[in-house]
Amino acid sequence: MSDDSRGAISITTSGLCYRIGERPILQQIDLTIPAGDTLALLGPSGCGKSTLLKLLAGLLQPEQGRISFGELRVADAHYSLPPEQRNLGMVFQDYALWPHMSVGQNVGFPLQMRAIPRPQRHQRVLAALARVGLADFAERRPAELSGGQQQRVALARAIVAEPRVLLFDEPLSNLDRDLRESLSHEMATLLRQLRTTAVYVTHDRNEAAVMAHRVAHIAGGRIAEITSL
Repeated sequence: MSDDSRGAISITTSGLCYRIGERPILQQIDLTIPAGDTLALLGPSGCGKSTLLKLLAGLLQPEQGRISFGELRVADAHYSLPPEQRNLGMVFQDYALWPHMSVGQNVGFPLQMRAIPRPQRHQRVLAALARVGLADFAERRPAELSGGQQQRVALARAIVAEPRVLLFDEPLSNLDRDLRESLSHEMATLLRQLRTTAVYVTHDRNEAAVMAHRVAHIAGGRIAEITSL
């Protein structure tokens, strides 16, 4: 699979299976996500969509099958590339911000882990915050922010290191409906601008339609249908 000029990368899964004990959670998941596209994983709670996201992230290892980012094998039953080596960003349902850090420190943490020099780190943090509409919020603490603002900070942190893959685990489900709708449109616009390959887990059909190029409908641990938007 080829990468595009902006560094986006395709994602492929083949024959992916995962179980807990004797209970199958995912069965024979075959997916191809073209570089720069967003795929929504849609289905009810317990259908396996968050498990699939964790497999892509490297937080779980498949029992069978293979995951590739571009030409790179990142996981199979015998091998799993650590999450920090997969060049990805994640946005969670609960924001996962450190309360003792400022907004700027939260956003800059992935750059600090990559040993990016402080001056460059500062510039990239401010640029990421500006992208999500929080240009003047770097010195604030997460507790001072609304839920929507905290989720914007989490998004800025996910994109600041310019990852090749973005993974979203129901990032808007804790917000009220009006805010979910406005933020989903903002996030969709940002993803189109970044042209980063993304996987977006949700149980909300409207959200999936706004965010994604295609929707994989998951039921009982299998892909029931894939629709293009």
